[in-house]
Amino acid sequence: MARIQAEWARERPDVDVSPQAVIGRLHRLGHLLTARLDVVYRTHGLSEGEFDVLAALRRAGEPFERAPGELAAHTMVTTGAMTKRIDRLQRAGLVTRRRSAADGRGRVVALTPAGRSLIDRAFTEHMRNERSLLDALDPREAEELERLLTGWLARVEPVEPVESVEPVESVGGPATAPRTPGAPAPRGGG
Repeated sequence: MARIQAEWARERPDVDVSPQAVIGRLHRLGHLLTARLDVVYRTHGLSEGEFDVLAALRRAGEPFERAPGELAAHTMVTTGAMTKRIDRLQRAGLVTRRRSAADGRGRVVALTPAGRSLIDRAFTEHMRNERSLLDALDPREAEELERLLTGWLARVEPVEPVESVEPVESVGGPATAPRTPGAPAPRGGG
């Protein structure tokens, strides 16, 4: 990053390149973290987006179900992207769809026993993975970084979710596309 900044400073001395010191490193770190997180998802035959859906259903508590629109809001993707994820998870036997008892026009997505078992295993490994990544910092550094990122994110993040790019991978397939920069990242376990 320092080399890139020095080259730009040489070529464009009229432009302040100091933001690259932070933004460039965060961008690079984001790519590295995503690659490390994706390893766990792939181990369990999931994409990052599919992990997010299963995690949102698991966090809902008994009976582990949510409406598709609610899932889209919890994972900050479009309803179209959510439909594709649910389709893949349903084909894999990890979720079911049914009509809502409260509203016959609405649908509900629920974890199957296989889906619950898978997300419980994947989440446990995901948290171990995140811990190993965070252990590169001492506890005071991690606490300060969390405070700084929380404050910065509150100032930058839009009130309404921004459409994110749907990953190309599928259940059981290799991850081929990282999360779009600026799209929401996992927040402590999907």
